[in-house]
Amino acid sequence: MYKQFFGLRANPFNVNPDPRFLFLTRHTEEALACLTYGIQSRKGFVLLTGEVGTGKTTLINKLLQWLRVQQVATAFVFNPKMNSTQLLEYMMTDFGIPCEGQSKSQMLRNLNNWLLDRYRAGETAVLIVDEAQNLSEQLLEEIRMMTNLETFTEKLLQVVLVGQPELEQKLRQPQLRQLRQRLTLRAKTFPLTPEETKSYITQRLRIAGSNGQPIFEPEAMDAIHRFSGGIPRVVNLLCEHCLVSAFADQQETVSANVVETVAKDFDLGDPMVGFDETFPGAGTFAATRAMSSPQDFKPQNSSNGNSAPGQGTSTQGANAKSDPGKFDVVDALKTLAALADRLRESEKKAADPAQNEKTGPDVSRNAK
Repeated sequence: MYKQFFGLRANPFNVNPDPRFLFLTRHTEEALACLTYGIQSRKGFVLLTGEVGTGKTTLINKLLQWLRVQQVATAFVFNPKMNSTQLLEYMMTDFGIPCEGQSKSQMLRNLNNWLLDRYRAGETAVLIVDEAQNLSEQLLEEIRMMTNLETFTEKLLQVVLVGQPELEQKLRQPQLRQLRQRLTLRAKTFPLTPEETKSYITQRLRIAGSNGQPIFEPEAMDAIHRFSGGIPRVVNLLCEHCLVSAFADQQETVSANVVETVAKDFDLGDPMVGFDETFPGAGTFAATRAMSSPQDFKPQNSSNGNSAPGQGTSTQGANAKSDPGKFDVVDALKTLAALADRLRESEKKAADPAQNEKTGPDVSRNAK
């Protein structure tokens, strides 16, 4: 509904994983190159992982688009919650191999013959499993055994496993060590940096038909990155609703105030101040990325009693100095009490405007 108002031909911020809108950062280019190299070189297993909303499925759709142009046979499993026989049937159907009414052993034999025929013709077959963190251990082992279909020198079936970081944790289990050892290539997606977020928004607007006129103010883009933590899916969500809000108010540009209002509506806490765990992938991940640095996790030096970077020393007492890693409950309670006193004082002054006006300069000094 806002397209004509902003001079756009299409909705630029749909959350659908449209490969036309793939934004190539350095990490994305590396991941795409890793996937294509692994498939072309018949490496067998390739792993792609990344946080929720960082563009894994969009990247895979771009890969599928390229594979189809290259006339590579593909099977794409987007819901892996099935048993081994169902997975085999689904894969063979997607490859175009008849399998109706066949036993599992017959399907495996037909799959092997089909893969050999393609190999002799110099062609490749690729199985891509999205949301692979939901695969059971039994199904992961079944997929591993499918890659036993091979010649003396090369794998007949190429497998791409795509999932969230939980997939990496699952693959560390001892019972899956055989599969883990076969993962010859690994790729990852990452959140956007502040500059990448601005370029991401600009590119999507351009692809949607923008004539180059600024729609998002620079401060608005900064706010979008701050609230989204650089997660592309959350960036899309914020931008889409900011455009709707600006259109409703007949504003030709989106300001930082509009972004803050939309972020508040979606319970997106500012990660530079705190974070709201009600929106997975935005608050928690962004806060960790924005507020943490390697120094924050260095162990403290007990010999000199200095605090580790990021911990502060103004509220630490003698006990904290003797044991830097110990949490001082007394100091924490004193700090909370002081904050409560300041809040009560602010409420009293807000309730008495005359007194607040009279003592304004003194209040300012006390607050400092």
